[in-house]
Amino acid sequence: MIDFEIPTETAELGARVRRFVDTEVVPYERDPRVTAHGPTDELRNELVAKAKAAGLLSIQHRPQGMSHLEQAVVFEAAGWSTLGPVALNCAAPDEGNMFLLSKVADAEQAAEYLQPVINGTRRSVFAMTEPDGAGSDPSQLSTTAVRDGDTFVINGRKWLITGAVNADTWIIMADVPGDGATLFLCHGDTPGIVIERVMNTMDRNYVEGHCVVRFENLVLPESSILGTVGEAFRYAQLRLAPARLTHCMRWLGAAARAQSIAVQHAKTRTSFGKPIGQHQGVGFMLADNEIALQQCRLMIWWACWTLDKGGKGRHESSMVKSMVSEELFKVADRCVQVLGGIGISDETPVSAIFTDIRAFRLYDGPTEVHKYAISRRLLRDID
Repeated sequence: MIDFEIPTETAELGARVRRFVDTEVVPYERDPRVTAHGPTDELRNELVAKAKAAGLLSIQHRPQGMSHLEQAVVFEAAGWSTLGPVALNCAAPDEGNMFLLSKVADAEQAAEYLQPVINGTRRSVFAMTEPDGAGSDPSQLSTTAVRDGDTFVINGRKWLITGAVNADTWIIMADVPGDGATLFLCHGDTPGIVIERVMNTMDRNYVEGHCVVRFENLVLPESSILGTVGEAFRYAQLRLAPARLTHCMRWLGAAARAQSIAVQHAKTRTSFGKPIGQHQGVGFMLADNEIALQQCRLMIWWACWTLDKGGKGRHESSMVKSMVSEELFKVADRCVQVLGGIGISDETPVSAIFTDIRAFRLYDGPTEVHKYAISRRLLRDID
């Protein structure tokens, strides 16, 4: 039996989040603290305080829990503004890191590293990607963690590390010679963590942007190991399947916002004697967008249903990430086209949504890597 009805409580929560984003968050979109490197920590803290006052902070970690399908509804509503997930503390990388730590961290680690992130008082990073190859192919990991008695000495270089500036909870992937890739936990002010620079990127929706980071004889105790030595790839997979989907949820909300703006423009802007939406060329673009948005929504819900039933969701999440990232980019592109000249300006948030969604096609693996994984599974299944 297929049932597309969203439970009343979930629908009401989604509507509540949408109202909060519309009234409390959207006005901040023109705040000068939204910089070329994303919102500043000062702006984030202000938004987090508003969400906390509204009882909406880190709602994915409410005591009764939240299914993946519930997250799909709520995170889409949060994504109505690219600042929405920042305010509600359900943006990357914190949202994915909270999920990973809640599954793998022991009680002491959870109290020290996870709870402050859930409370919104600290931010986190996931330091895996490297300039020499480790990213979509983490087997190329070159950062090492060498045993020295009861400690590990970490050396290496990472880049595209989101939100590294001022982040307190660090999850670092490094190779332990002889044992394999391992995750380590530490605080951002630990000696040996060197933030070289903030990179200039086309997106600006993540707090404090993306950084190049160097580890210089970073010494960590045995207790800093997250989970088990040599199990980093398995833990990363545990994190990645849900994180791919939450990316899709949030960007679906942003694309729906762009579509709403484009539709309103098409109703009021006139050309050749009538509203431009009545010209078939424009009307068809809006129709294609509406079709794509619903296709993306249903794909997300399908993958969430798979995870909620207990499935690992790797194959499904790769399919969804591939399809949704490409289709939402097309939606945003058509919205720019419908808006015409104003679409490439900052008079509306559509141009910012467009550039941010372009980057989304690369987050948590580019489309081509996911299609490669999908095809490999298909070929393995052939008798």
